[in-house]
Amino acid sequence: MRPRPPIKGRGIFSGTGLVIAALAATAAALLYPLWSYTDRQDTVNASTLSTQTVTTPYGPLSAQDQDFISKVRLAGLWELPAGELAERKGTTAAVRTAGQHLVAGHTSLDAHVRTVATQLGTPLPNEPNEQQKQWLATLNAAQGQDFDRRFASILRLAHGRVFTLTAQVRSDTQNSLVRDLADDANATVLDHIKVMEATGYVDFAALAKELAVSPTPVPTPPSVAPSAAVPVTPSP
Repeated sequence: MRPRPPIKGRGIFSGTGLVIAALAATAAALLYPLWSYTDRQDTVNASTLSTQTVTTPYGPLSAQDQDFISKVRLAGLWELPAGELAERKGTTAAVRTAGQHLVAGHTSLDAHVRTVATQLGTPLPNEPNEQQKQWLATLNAAQGQDFDRRFASILRLAHGRVFTLTAQVRSDTQNSLVRDLADDANATVLDHIKVMEATGYVDFAALAKELAVSPTPVPTPPSVAPSAAVPVTPSP
């Protein structure tokens, strides 16, 4: 039986198909790095930038920045009345002086944080949180040297917690208003730490244990209820 003659053109088409396939594979290999790079960039941006970050004329306002603004306001809401108690009930000049520093420092700092919140359109709490209310109740009930000891211990602990937060915010923030507020808060908190220690009532061993057990700053409420917030209007 005679073999069938080859069909003309089949070899040519087969060779052309191989060339096209090779070119397609090469193009895919060249384009894949671009696609994969773009995908990675989107992933990095999504994980790095919080969905709660707000664009402002003063720079990005992160969730950490907003939480810091709220904490500065909360600090004034209970530390200023605590300072007034120390001015009235302190049995030593050092305790009364510490109270004066609290009142002066938080009067100034509270005015600063309210201005910043207005410019950034950030709502502020208008009453202390539960932990802070408990501290104030403790100081209200204490008398004599017991008041002095409790005042120095509680306030030194609270300021020690906030001090680390202030430094973290100052290091991380990209917002110029928050940066200035962190500078002001840092100076105020450091001054208050010093005057608390100057009372002679700070138990540093007990303080170290407290800070080790609960190293996080004073907690803020998960959200600010409209009835308990200071309404603010963002700047144009």
